[in-house]
Amino acid sequence: MIPLSSPTSVLLAGGGSAGHVSPLLALADALRRRHPDLRVTALGTQEGLEARLVPARGYDLRVVPKVPLPRRPSVDLLRLPGRLKAAVDAAGAAIDETGAEVVVGFGGYVSTPAYLAARRRHVPIVVHEQNARAGLANRLGARWASAVATTFSVTSLPHAQRIGMPLRREVATLDRAAVRAEALVHFGLQPQWPTVLVTGGSLGAQRLNDAFRARVTELSSAGVQVLHVTGLGKEFVPEPTSGGAPYVVVPYADRMELAYAAADLVVARSGANTVCELTAVGLPAVYVPLPVGNGEQRVNAADVVAAGGGLLVDDADLTPAWVDAVLVGLATDRQRVSRMAAAARTLGEPAADEKLADLVDQAAEGRNRT
Repeated sequence: MIPLSSPTSVLLAGGGSAGHVSPLLALADALRRRHPDLRVTALGTQEGLEARLVPARGYDLRVVPKVPLPRRPSVDLLRLPGRLKAAVDAAGAAIDETGAEVVVGFGGYVSTPAYLAARRRHVPIVVHEQNARAGLANRLGARWASAVATTFSVTSLPHAQRIGMPLRREVATLDRAAVRAEALVHFGLQPQWPTVLVTGGSLGAQRLNDAFRARVTELSSAGVQVLHVTGLGKEFVPEPTSGGAPYVVVPYADRMELAYAAADLVVARSGANTVCELTAVGLPAVYVPLPVGNGEQRVNAADVVAAGGGLLVDDADLTPAWVDAVLVGLATDRQRVSRMAAAARTLGEPAADEKLADLVDQAAEGRNRT
């Protein structure tokens, strides 16, 4: 849905981790597709992933000082007001210089000063929260926002609507069946075996790596083909398999959509982006939440597990013995895996980028009416 009055400039605030940068870039691409002449500017820091990824995608990046909130009384707490003022001033300058008509925040260090600067200038704010549990910046921004979008239904923010996670088009538009043959060839896999994708993301997950490395021979003998994405610098040479299913190890998949197309079942952490990509493409998964932080990864997977599209396994329980007792039986039960895939797909939101772009357009149109 494109309004009669389209925006001419927007500022997208988010950075630090891939969890903030990926949806920011997905929205930027969606806005540029529908408004080719739109000025899209990202607001980030010099230290985060956005410093490399945003310019590489062809968008302008403005930077603000990183202002982490101290978790306990310290000298940093005394310096906070001055640092926050500098960041708000930098965000305000970016709004003024680009003529931004809407500010979209994705949370993190960058969003708080962007929200404060936008509010002072009466520029509409749109908030997108990636995680099941909203962070401090988005809890603040939601109080002043024209629209608040969430990834998960359980997220508690004022007047929020669930739209899902804006995803890369390569994933959002993936037809797994149509490219499966290409994907299998790409990774050196064979079509006759059920395929399990094991991935801990770009950094890898030591618990997953150790458990599966110890069961290469057993999985191959059981007829379970594995594509194991270990993380950069964590790859290993699997034991040779004789006559069984292949076990392929790669440090990183630069075309993750092909890994998804090759897979029947996934074993992964339950970061928000991972959960949303897997449900969007209809892949069932065994989710192993990272056992640190505020437990948000467990909450991220709650909806898909409740729907029957995944299993939840505690980090401590993901052992070689669990691979033997649970994973082999699940991976070779094609009917169960098929039912789980259908359940996972019911929660997928492949058009979340367009839905968020709709909210941005509506915010701009509302401002132009006043």
